[in-house]
Amino acid sequence: MAQDKNNNLAEEPVADPAANASQTHQEVIENSWYRCESYGLVHGAEPDFGDARQGDVSALVDQHHELMYTTENEVLPYYENILCNSSCLIVLADNQGHVLNTWGASQFRGNREHGLVPGHQWREKGVGTNAIGTALATGQAIQVNRDEHFLRANRYMVGSASPIYDIKKEMIGVLDISSDAYLPHDHTLGMVKLMSLSVENQLINAAFQQDHYIITFSTNISGLDSHWAGLLVLDDQGIVVSVNRRAWVLLAHDIALMNIEQIFGLKFHELRQQPSNAPLTLRVFERYRMWVRVQPPLTPTLKITDFRVKYQTPERDTAGSEPLVASDDLPDDVVPFEELELGDPKVREVLSQAQKIIEKDIPILIHGETGAGKEIMVRSLHFHSSRRRNTLVAVNCASIPTELVESELFGYEKGAFTGANSKGAVGLIRRANGGTLFLDEIGEMPFHVQARLLRVLQERVVVPLGSSEAFPVDIRLVSASNRNLKMEADEGAFRQDLYYRVSGLNIEVPALRHREDKSALIKYVYNRLQENEGRIPMSSAVESLLIRHPWPGNMRQLTNVLKIAHAMADGGTMEPEHLPADFYDDLNKVMEVPPEAVPSAVNLADSIAPRESAETIEHRIQKLYRQVGGNVSQTARLAGVSRNTVYKYVRKSLLEE
Repeated sequence: MAQDKNNNLAEEPVADPAANASQTHQEVIENSWYRCESYGLVHGAEPDFGDARQGDVSALVDQHHELMYTTENEVLPYYENILCNSSCLIVLADNQGHVLNTWGASQFRGNREHGLVPGHQWREKGVGTNAIGTALATGQAIQVNRDEHFLRANRYMVGSASPIYDIKKEMIGVLDISSDAYLPHDHTLGMVKLMSLSVENQLINAAFQQDHYIITFSTNISGLDSHWAGLLVLDDQGIVVSVNRRAWVLLAHDIALMNIEQIFGLKFHELRQQPSNAPLTLRVFERYRMWVRVQPPLTPTLKITDFRVKYQTPERDTAGSEPLVASDDLPDDVVPFEELELGDPKVREVLSQAQKIIEKDIPILIHGETGAGKEIMVRSLHFHSSRRRNTLVAVNCASIPTELVESELFGYEKGAFTGANSKGAVGLIRRANGGTLFLDEIGEMPFHVQARLLRVLQERVVVPLGSSEAFPVDIRLVSASNRNLKMEADEGAFRQDLYYRVSGLNIEVPALRHREDKSALIKYVYNRLQENEGRIPMSSAVESLLIRHPWPGNMRQLTNVLKIAHAMADGGTMEPEHLPADFYDDLNKVMEVPPEAVPSAVNLADSIAPRESAETIEHRIQKLYRQVGGNVSQTARLAGVSRNTVYKYVRKSLLEE
């Protein structure tokens, strides 16, 4: 006899995934049996599937149309191998346990005998412990083996079920794989988990891909194309407005309404400039690295012409002496052309040459040390040119794995190689069509890829891997290298024909330490930094140290040092003790230390004050340290030295005691 629901006084619990996550499988089953007993069920009872009327089933189908369509048309086609199993049934149920639809063999236990038919309800309260009902009760994926079913009537089958959550993290349904034959435990449970994640990801894409940025991330590059990847949905301000379950697991943070910069350390406008769907690596919460891919909105943001804009200059094909765009119209991360140099005659000459060439069909090859500002110059050139409305694609040839360079640059057809995206890829060169292609560290490009690039530059067409179709491209080419490409071409380490193809105009960006406008440039970089980080004064001592520094890391190192010192100052005046330790390591190598000073004891921050012997400095630091109660930062400030120097003498004093 069917169990009388009116006699079941106990209510079914609300699923709490967090509370159940730490339970063992045996504990989950035991707790389910306790619930069944509290409902008044007995092992010999017949399952109660509720009163399924045709009208109710039709209403359920209408109510869950999107969930059913996504499952059947967007997910199940990828899992045909399961449906080929004659004794296997895939079941979709709603969040009340009502079966919405099934797919698979009709031989499963005979027609309707199994109860897994549309309209039947598989809650623990009426059917006992079972995969669908227990997944609903716990909010977790579960496999219920034959003898683990509470009702004997269900012990002929094995069920594996996983809940489905919507974009609001609310459970909307359950996917189940049931069989009356043996199925490998790990395989089946893992498969149904993957299927439920697939449904969730498709629902997120359907809801947001038209007008939101979707960030896919994984611990390895191959994972970007799997349903185990994390998804972040960003609004037009870079705020996380939705995520999938894997994102919560991979990031282990409450990331709702976080800015993307807080997660990956990259400003949103920088992320938007990344080539669409091209993988890159970013550091998560400044700890570990993830592979990341950016998918822009399918429908670009509509820009309405505003005739109230005062500064409007039509595009033109010939370069003039004035920039084509006003500084106020530039993206935040682009330096106005007139601010790229602040008094250095060599840089001024380089900029003048580049500005005249950027509108011509002449490639530019930039030489300079790493971090000297080559990409900063290229970005400014692009956004001051007639191509500014199209894409600037910046490719660091040294950062792409050798085996992926060819496919990333030229694109590929679907199925071109193992692990290829099922939809193929356009490639970075074609993404730069109509805009500027910047090949940084081009000297690192593999030799066989150089030959293909040469052909593209000669014929102005790209043939993707695995395709016979040629796609025309219109690009402005700018390349950069920190190596002597001419010498390497002469020695056979770089293709000579490619060298002459990319080196139309050769220009040199001087290192920061060689620039005559170094002082003004440091102040300029610091002022731009303060626009985002907040304004604090810089002491004359710090300014003096910054000017003396050799800057082996150039502009990149300068920016990082200023950011660190700004943060360490914590709203006060930036002092020498706020500069990082490796800053002084570089400075010690070039500064002359007088004989009476011990090099390992006198830090360069001390050299801005009158020279003292090591013994005098040691005594003064130890005295101040005791007076301020052991505060290292305060001791350093009062003594006019760095914190490293304070640590040096404090440790020495403690050891002697």
